[in-house]
Amino acid sequence: MPSPQHDTLNLMFRNRPEFAVEMLRDQLGVEVPDGLPVQLVSNELNDRPSKDLYPDTVITVGPRHDPKHAIIVEIQQKKDETKRKQLPRYAVALWLQLSCPVTVLVICPDVRVAAWAAEPIPFEVPGCALTCEVIGPEQIPPVIDPAEAAAHPELAALSVMAHGEDAPVVEAFMSALQRLPDEHAPQYYEYAYRLASLAARHVMEKLMESATWPVYSPFARKHYGKGVQAGRTEGRTEGRAEGRAEDVLTVLQVRGIPVSDADRTRITTCTDLNRLDDWMRRAVTATSTADLFDDAPERSVG
Repeated sequence: MPSPQHDTLNLMFRNRPEFAVEMLRDQLGVEVPDGLPVQLVSNELNDRPSKDLYPDTVITVGPRHDPKHAIIVEIQQKKDETKRKQLPRYAVALWLQLSCPVTVLVICPDVRVAAWAAEPIPFEVPGCALTCEVIGPEQIPPVIDPAEAAAHPELAALSVMAHGEDAPVVEAFMSALQRLPDEHAPQYYEYAYRLASLAARHVMEKLMESATWPVYSPFARKHYGKGVQAGRTEGRTEGRAEGRAEDVLTVLQVRGIPVSDADRTRITTCTDLNRLDDWMRRAVTATSTADLFDDAPERSVG
C-alpha cells in the first residue's frame, strides 16, 4: 500500500507536471523540448496481450495530440525487484502508444535505493536495457536561500525531505512560505511536513509559532483550534521511542551541542514518549544538554 510519503511526492508532480521537466533539465541535465505545453495525461498503459499497466504519473511535453517527449514519474521508497522489472514495460508501452522519446524519472528518498534504481535494467531482449533518470538525496540541492525557495517551492520541499537536518534549509523554506500567495502556502507546507523527518517537523513547528499566517498542518490545526484530536492522535502514533530518541540526538548534533555518553544513554534508554517530545522541543532552543533535562519532570513508566 502506498505510504503518505509516496502519495505526497506523486501529488507534487501531478499538481504541477512542469516540475518533472525542471528536475530532469536542471538537476540531471536531460534534454527535454523547450517552450512547449506540459500536461498530465492518463497513466493507464498496456502492452497487449498482457495486463494493463499503471505507473505513478505520466506527463507529456508538446501538443496533446502530437507529444514530443513523455515522462514516467515513479516513486521508489525501497528496493523492489518486481517493481523494477515493470519499468521497462512501462517505457515500451508508452513509447508504442505515443511514438515519441520516453524518459523514466525515479524519485528515491533513500540514497541507497537511488543508487540501486540508477543501475541499468536489462530487457529480456538481448542487448537491450533501460537506464532510468534518478533523483535521490544526492541529486537534491540544499536550498538555503529564501528567494530561491519561494521561486521553486517544490524543489524547496524536496530539499527539506533530503536535508532537513540542516537548519538553514528548514528556515529558508519557512521564510519562503511567507512570500507565496496565501492560497498556496498551506499546500507547500503540507508537502514538506509530510516528507520531512520527525526532527525537521519539530523545527518547522517551532518556527511556525512566530508566523503571522495560519498553516493547516496537524500542528497548526491544534494551535488554531481546528482538528485538535486529529493532531494529538497523529502525534501519539508517530514513531516509537527509539526513533524519537534518535531525532532528539539529531537536532542536538545539527545545532552543534556536545552530548556526553551519559546524556546519550539517558536519551536513548528513555521509553516515555511524552518526555521525549518535551526534550525534542527543548533541543530546538537549548544551548547545552543541561537545558534539556533542567526541571524536566520525572514521569513514571508503567
